[in-house]
Amino acid sequence: MLTIIDYGVGNLLSIHNMFRRIGVPVKISGSAEDIAQADKLILPGVGHFNYGMQQLQKSGLIDVLHERVCLQKVPILGICLGVQLFTQSSEEGDTPGLGWIEGNTVAFNRNSLGKNLKIPHMGWSEIHGYEKSALFTGMPHEPRFYFVHSYHLQLKSESDALAYTDYGYKFAAGIEHDNILGVQFHPEKSHKFGMKLLENFVKYY
Repeated sequence: MLTIIDYGVGNLLSIHNMFRRIGVPVKISGSAEDIAQADKLILPGVGHFNYGMQQLQKSGLIDVLHERVCLQKVPILGICLGVQLFTQSSEEGDTPGLGWIEGNTVAFNRNSLGKNLKIPHMGWSEIHGYEKSALFTGMPHEPRFYFVHSYHLQLKSESDALAYTDYGYKFAAGIEHDNILGVQFHPEKSHKFGMKLLENFVKYY
C-alpha cells in the first residue's frame, strides 16, 4: 500500500485525490504500524522547516521512517517541504534535518534574482536535466510544474540532482538517491505533468 505520511503538515487530500484520479490505492496515515507495512511512502509538506521537523519529532515516526527508508530501502517521495526535510539542515531554522541527503536547504539569493523576480518563487516553471530518471518516463513534451517556495536545495553532490529549474539562477528541482526521491514543486497541483510523475513513482520504484 502506498502511504502518505500524516505528521500535521501538508496538503494531504490534494495528493490523495491525485492518486485516486490515476487509479492508485493510497492511504493517509500517521501510524507507525501503517508506515512499517507500506510498500511506498510520500512525505508531503508546506511551511517552515523548523516546524516540519518538530512535527515529525512529535509524531514519533522518525525511527520507523529511518528503518524503512535507510535500512529497508522502501521508496519515498518528498514533496516541497518534504524533500527539504531530507537534507542535513536549513537556513530557515536551527533544527537539524533528517540527513538522508548530503546538502542543505538555503534561501534564494536575492542579489542574484534581479528586480523583476519576487520571493517566494510561485507559479509554473519548466524543468530540465531530468532525462536520466525513470520518474519522467513518458512525460509530456516540455514538462512544467507548479512551484511555491522561498528556499531551495543546495546539494553536496550533483549526482543526487533529479532535475533543475531556473529562477534567476539554476537550482535543483528535485533529488534522486537510490530509493530516496523528492521534488521541490507540487505534482498534485501540476495537472498532467504531476499526474504522470506520480504514476511513474508508483510504476518504476
